Amino acid sequence: MKTMIASLTATAVIGLGLCATPAFASTGPELTQKNGCMACHGVDKKILGPGFKEIAAKYKGNAQAATLLAKKVKDGGSGAWGPIPMPPNGGKVSDADIKTMVDYVLSLN
Repeated sequence: MKTMIASLTATAVIGLGLCATPAFASTGPELTQKNGCMACHGVDKKILGPGFKEIAAKYKGNAQAATLLAKKVKDGGSGAWGPIPMPPNGGKVSDADIKTMVDYVLSLN
């Protein structure tokens, strides 16, 4: 009986830990740092690519901005901001993380 109670208690503790995991999800700034975005983009200034605030300003008022930017982050591209291409990130960054990063960038308006 004691073994069964101990086992149930351990299972409950582990279950609570798993349920709490989303509370530790990364924020937009953390994800842009972790995924290497900051190597090419500053928040307030252009590095190789435009600054995040410049991107937010360009897409301000565009109802499709989040979708367009998520596709660009996922697939990569070039030409919109100059000749330097942005590499695709879809294979190494989850769609959920891309959404969080795009939402963060767009919030900088």
